[in-house]
Amino acid sequence: MASLFPIPLNAIRAIEIVARRGALAPAAEELGVTPGAVSQHLRRAEERLGIELFERSPQGLKPTEALRAALPHLTQGFETLREAVAGLAPREDNVLNLTVGAVFASRWLVWRLGRFTARHPEIEIRLVVTARMLDFRSGDIDCGIRFGAGPWAGLTAERIGGQHYRPVASPALAARLASPRDFASVPVIHDTTTMLSWAEWFAAMGQAMPDLSGPSLNDPALAFDAAISGQGALLTVDMMAADAVRDGRLVWPFAERVETGLGYWLVRPEGRRMPTTLRAFRDWLLDEASHASNGRDKVD
Repeated sequence: MASLFPIPLNAIRAIEIVARRGALAPAAEELGVTPGAVSQHLRRAEERLGIELFERSPQGLKPTEALRAALPHLTQGFETLREAVAGLAPREDNVLNLTVGAVFASRWLVWRLGRFTARHPEIEIRLVVTARMLDFRSGDIDCGIRFGAGPWAGLTAERIGGQHYRPVASPALAARLASPRDFASVPVIHDTTTMLSWAEWFAAMGQAMPDLSGPSLNDPALAFDAAISGQGALLTVDMMAADAVRDGRLVWPFAERVETGLGYWLVRPEGRRMPTTLRAFRDWLLDEASHASNGRDKVD
């Protein structure tokens, strides 16, 4: 019997991933092979099909017009296969697998999850805490919470909150900040991973940004701890700082804040059926965020 496919299924999978992600490495990681093996898959597929699938350039691999036209069908086909294979195994319908960054998990979510469990004792939340942007099309991740401007290809995103940001400081340090110019004479914590801008905040205050000096950290959760311990002022999203401000560990020295297109988003694979567990979590999460933004939040 003739093969259903003119090229091997693994090669088709490699083509789909490289076309979608723009590089060999993601396909190699997902298929469990080397980038060289992925490159061989692409070359042999092009030989068998008699066409070029990618344009090679110093900037990477760019799908040709023919592949761009076929890519939505390939992606949807593999998504259908993934769901079919997942349906062969017994599903834990009471489990919700959620990927989330460390700051959102430690500064906001875990303090409130008890309320979700009380409302839905039948649902088990499993957190995958990572700064990596996981590929939702592989593995068993149901949803995630991401910070940024959105949207993200292949994902449905609903904004939770987090559009506003401003500086925070420990009470002792905040007492030294009578005006924005005083940031030049106090330590400022530089979170090297942040998407927030000191320059934008100073512009909103109508002032030029002075030279800022202080410790640099590449872990936002540690930057938060450093601010609480008085090591410097930190630029952070109001939503993440609200609990620490309410209990007195941090202070907003100035009322002025910046509103941007950034924020926290609940994301899930586009086109995939929303399970009952995710629908319950989505509704609870939006309700919690709404309470917090209206000043009605109360952490148990």
